[in-house]
Amino acid sequence: MATITLKGNEIHTNGELPAVGGAAPDFHLVDTELNDRRLADYKGKKKLLNIVPSLDTPVCATSTKKFNDHAASKDAVMLVIAADLPFAMSRFCTGEGVDKVIPLSMMRSRNFAKDYGVLIEDGPLAGITARAVVVIDENDKVVYTEMVPEIAEEPDYDAALKHI
Repeated sequence: MATITLKGNEIHTNGELPAVGGAAPDFHLVDTELNDRRLADYKGKKKLLNIVPSLDTPVCATSTKKFNDHAASKDAVMLVIAADLPFAMSRFCTGEGVDKVIPLSMMRSRNFAKDYGVLIEDGPLAGITARAVVVIDENDKVVYTEMVPEIAEEPDYDAALKHI
């Protein structure tokens, strides 16, 4: 279990992020066309997982836009993963000009959040994800993780981008 804060108030996740050097857990997520997506769909590519509670919050929107800005200059797939419905994610991306980051929803399963140790278990955001970044190499090994300690703050973009 990880301890993070929401505006200074302590909350907890169900576990820890995957270990650096270990195999990335598989996932079952949904894209904006309602297709199932798994880790294997991005085989042979570096992957940056920008895990956010909801794109309908200012910090989540900012991080998604910033990773989108870097996506063109990086040889990696940038995924934003949230509890939002695919329709809302599509509307956000279209409205904000986010066209390089791939939005994926936990609509059909919370197993992603559980397997990656980011499921918030208590407090007002219980049931959705903490803010985190996981970078996975082309061989599906975890090469970088960050659990953002204060959910209302942005991740360390430079540290994450150094690993892709």
